Amino acid sequence: MSTKTAESGTTRGRSGAVTPARLAVLLLAALALTFVFENTRAIRIRLLVPEVTMPLWTALLATGLIGALCGAYAMRRRG
Repeated sequence: MSTKTAESGTTRGRSGAVTPARLAVLLLAALALTFVFENTRAIRIRLLVPEVTMPLWTALLATGLIGALCGAYAMRRRG
């Protein structure tokens, strides 16, 4: 088993640094979560064939998570 150590000065960046892009993502995530949890009434949603009644926040959160997973998968395939 090899124990290689990283040379000093070869790191690509600070992992804990607050960048404008990270700040924008955090702000958008906070706004999205605020929007999701402000919409709490029950609604009817048609899923292909069946029609279900669920709180709107559940549908919005599920849609957001599916979109985030698809975006993460696409970015991972790219690089």
